[in-house]
Amino acid sequence: MINTLSLLLLYQLVGELLVRALGLPIPGPVLGMALLFLTLLIRGRVGDELKTGAGALLQHLSLLFVPAGAGVMLHLQRVADEWLPITVALLVSTFAGMAVTGLVLKAMTGKAAADAGEDKA
Repeated sequence: MINTLSLLLLYQLVGELLVRALGLPIPGPVLGMALLFLTLLIRGRVGDELKTGAGALLQHLSLLFVPAGAGVMLHLQRVADEWLPITVALLVSTFAGMAVTGLVLKAMTGKAAADAGEDKA
């Protein structure tokens, strides 16, 4: 487990360093996870230790929402003052995410059906 956390933090650090050095407009942890993904693609597999450690982290993922909830409670007055833009942003982003997911699913199932039809011909 400690090796998995060390690996994740190492990729996050590399991502942060690259973002700061190159002035990229994305968060360092996002770049770090992209680099980890590329590394796993190149290797062609996920090691057992990484798989076990990541599974353990995912089982306790809900604990990572505790700081966000504490932050909301800390700024509850601001949330109350700006409830309308927050609500609109939540609704728009939710429906936009659902629409994009539906369109991608429709495109991918259509492509899969077309590929299956070509294989039979």
